[in-house]
Amino acid sequence: METYDSIKKAAEAVSGQVLLARRTLHANPELSFEERETSRYVADCLREAGIEFQPIAGTGVLARIEGRGDLRRCVVLRADMDALPIEEKTGLEYASRNKGVMHACGHDVHTACLLGAMLVLKRMSERIEGTVFGLFQPGEELCPGGASLVLAEDPFRDYEVAAFVGEHVAAEIPAGRFGFRAGQYMASSDELRITVRGTGGHGALPHTLTDPVVAAAAIVTSLQQIVSRNADGTIPTVLSIGRLIADGATNIIPPTVEMEGTLRTMDETWRGRAKRRVAEIAAGTAAAYGVEAEVKISDGYPCVVNDPALTARARQIVGRLWGADRVEELALRMTAEDFGSYTKRYPSVFFRLGVARTDGPTGGLHTSVFDPDERALDYGVATMTALALELGR
Repeated sequence: METYDSIKKAAEAVSGQVLLARRTLHANPELSFEERETSRYVADCLREAGIEFQPIAGTGVLARIEGRGDLRRCVVLRADMDALPIEEKTGLEYASRNKGVMHACGHDVHTACLLGAMLVLKRMSERIEGTVFGLFQPGEELCPGGASLVLAEDPFRDYEVAAFVGEHVAAEIPAGRFGFRAGQYMASSDELRITVRGTGGHGALPHTLTDPVVAAAAIVTSLQQIVSRNADGTIPTVLSIGRLIADGATNIIPPTVEMEGTLRTMDETWRGRAKRRVAEIAAGTAAAYGVEAEVKISDGYPCVVNDPALTARARQIVGRLWGADRVEELALRMTAEDFGSYTKRYPSVFFRLGVARTDGPTGGLHTSVFDPDERALDYGVATMTALALELGR
């Protein structure tokens, strides 16, 4: 109990710095793989605290604090840093100064919490068993994802990773509460791009051409077979077409139609089969309408799968730190996260940090009015610190 109390007190001691960091980052958001000023700010904070760091994945920062014992055994704490192409409409004093760019997914909160945890861990380094890394990752919002670039550099090749830990804000969970789920948690995601080619012409003379618009509409409908007829009918699967451009006119049928969408599922084996089915269905449907379909699939993020034993330990730690009644079970999510790349390689746990306000609307993730409860910062700092200290033992 003494250790947990000291963690909370240490988190409170850096609360002002963490709040300033969050508001500074929020006011100066940067898009994926453009986080140069964000990285510079993080580096300046680490340098001032005497924490070693190095660049990683282009615009990322990897910090390191060594403790005692076997320094090859490590815990990695990860925060993503990029913002979204959204025009902020919160009206906050520290609202985004960069037009059309906003921290609408809470990555400013993640980064500030990790900064705070590293400041606390530096002061408590004598309690660290092994080494703790603070990974400030770029480009989570844009494929191929910053996680893939981090892993390509293989920065932990000389270490035994005991735990890879990530947190994400939850707009539906009140501040001061946490969410965990063992095993499968978040879906894989792949990007679909389909071009349907026919022969355009006058809308009043459809019998003289091969209509790619009608064929494209049929392809959109036919692709839903993948959702209803997955491997055994029980694997959660989503296929959504979010963009369809038929650039004709009221009386002009264009020669080509472009469509884009996403394929998400909870099973890696079925994921591969589903991608093949997309190409087969698109080609077959197009042929039935006398047109051609070109399918391009960009591989996205793998499923987020939390290590069951590690997740159970993390839940216990957070329960002891804040009270077991503050921890809740998370439902499966069809949203995706490039943290899944880490869960494929290392024992990992990805949890939710509640940020829902009680004094007004919070707004939803990826919206222009997202406004998390900043009281969650202290909870995030202390929780990441406790997980780093306990999971490394």
